[in-house]
Amino acid sequence: MRVILIAVTTICGRISPAKGLGSQADRGYLEHMREMTGASLIGAGTLREGDPEMRIKDGKIPSNRVRSIITLSGNLPHEGKAIFNHEPHPFIFSPTDKVSYLQKQLGKKATIIGLNFEKDGLSLKELLVTLKSFGVYSLLIEGGGKLNYSALSQGIVDEVHLTIAPKASGDSNEKGLIEGSSPLGFPFLNLELYSHEVWKTGEVNLKYRITKKVLH
Repeated sequence: MRVILIAVTTICGRISPAKGLGSQADRGYLEHMREMTGASLIGAGTLREGDPEMRIKDGKIPSNRVRSIITLSGNLPHEGKAIFNHEPHPFIFSPTDKVSYLQKQLGKKATIIGLNFEKDGLSLKELLVTLKSFGVYSLLIEGGGKLNYSALSQGIVDEVHLTIAPKASGDSNEKGLIEGSSPLGFPFLNLELYSHEVWKTGEVNLKYRITKKVLH
């Protein structure tokens, strides 16, 4: 399973407020990467803060592409969220003891799948196995800082595609690209830059490979 973490940040590494952060060029790149992968994954926080549908170019929702959401608490906002109103309905990954509750809340609007706990959250390795059983062989992680941290900490990420916008926040209360409880390496997780491009918008698109999976 090829796993790509994708994000756009300010020059100070903030990913919120997300509205207005990336340009149309960055949006186009995100939609392109969705077309190139079999599934997307976001966290409940991303859904809570917006109304993402994970569409591709021209606003299409492919019938054979999985849109998925992971929630640790089971407290998933769903009223008025467009993702639950269009087929194919999303996959919801949650703790096993939250499955029944979410099924009652969502009915046929989503497929609910239970996961066991691992370090730094639910087991994303189990999530990958589940996706593979549905014929998915590549995943695009479009999450917030906590999901990004869990994915890197659990060693499932192969690449990071990062767009740096020519904008600064400076607000320490805004969320960062990766947010966890401890360092990902000793002291860093090392990446290898294999592609870079400067867009006319002033944004810089960087593509990294993970050189060594986290094993702490």
